[in-house]
Amino acid sequence: MKRETGVRGTNRERLMELQAVLEAHQALWRASPFRIRRPQWCEQHPALAEAVLGLDEATLETFIADAAACHAWLAPRLPIAGALGRLTDLPPLPARALPPTDRRFDWTIPGRKREQIEAFAAHTPAAPAPLLEWCAGKGHLGRRLALADGVPVRSLEIDPVLCGDAAQLAARAGVAQTVVCADALDERSHDCVQDHAVVALHACGELHRSLVRRAAQAGAHGYRIAPCCYHLGVADAYRPLSRDASLALDADDLRLAVTETVTAPRHVRRRLARDQAWKLGFIALRNELEGEAARSFRPVPSRWLSGDFAGFCRALAGREGVRLPDAVDWAHWLAVGQRRRDEVRRLELVRHAFRRALELWLVMDLAVGLEEAGFAVQAGSFCDRVLTPRNLMVLAQR
Repeated sequence: MKRETGVRGTNRERLMELQAVLEAHQALWRASPFRIRRPQWCEQHPALAEAVLGLDEATLETFIADAAACHAWLAPRLPIAGALGRLTDLPPLPARALPPTDRRFDWTIPGRKREQIEAFAAHTPAAPAPLLEWCAGKGHLGRRLALADGVPVRSLEIDPVLCGDAAQLAARAGVAQTVVCADALDERSHDCVQDHAVVALHACGELHRSLVRRAAQAGAHGYRIAPCCYHLGVADAYRPLSRDASLALDADDLRLAVTETVTAPRHVRRRLARDQAWKLGFIALRNELEGEAARSFRPVPSRWLSGDFAGFCRALAGREGVRLPDAVDWAHWLAVGQRRRDEVRRLELVRHAFRRALELWLVMDLAVGLEEAGFAVQAGSFCDRVLTPRNLMVLAQR
């Protein structure tokens, strides 16, 4: 297996080129229009700001759903957008034909999840050793690979209910699948890695990074990792996995890499839009009362979003220590929030042009970290982004 991306030199070269671009253009992607009414780039690129704010709703929806179309529109107005497309182009990993399963295998697996499992398994080389399924859930991926390759699988999962389900499904399918109920972040869990080929489909944040941090000593035959939710497990700052990775990131920066919602049902997107308008309406009201400033916005309990806008604002004001006047024109501030949401969606097109570059930098950091641990590494996609935006995989073989 070559230590190359197959498109643009080695993994390390791609990492460094992405890092240079992200550092040089950080004013375009670090500041969130959700928190800052007009990011600094609006002054530096006034024509671009005017163009994005002037987009009609139909064009905006097209650009949100089609990143390539958005990049093509941005390129004449923001030349770096064209380079981003080249830098983030990774080819599909080699695929193999898998033996079919019977209908019993699909029991309890949601359709989209089933397709992701099949795609991951098809782009995973046959394991030369027993498998370790990391953060296994109900063990669906491990069972699929055990059936395909005829190898035993050990599935590690922290949730005892899911562990019980995995054991029942393994017995039902007649596969050699052992379920280990343990925390993947516990040092002792990494004892399971030795002499195994590790598979991890959408293990979040530090759950997949912990594999790489210990890869030099863990004794695995190889790794097949499709990372997800890069911000999870990051406290103050991201700790790179490779020596030359030096991009300074916090959890908010990392969330940019996972903001795509192409797989969300329409009703979910509508609810998210309403929730964002409520939050922006509260921010505008708070700024009116306390002065405009960039402030952090902690997660909001879902129950606060189940009532009306006025109740939401009162609950949030209580938590944030904001003194509300006796009389508030709630309809006015809700309308302000809705207008702000329209602005935010348009301004975010510029920021979102960099999210795949940031995600690929994180994946290249993972790949180079595994290379430094002594593995030959290949990175690529394992499915179309319509199936899942987190469609990148790293294959590492000792």
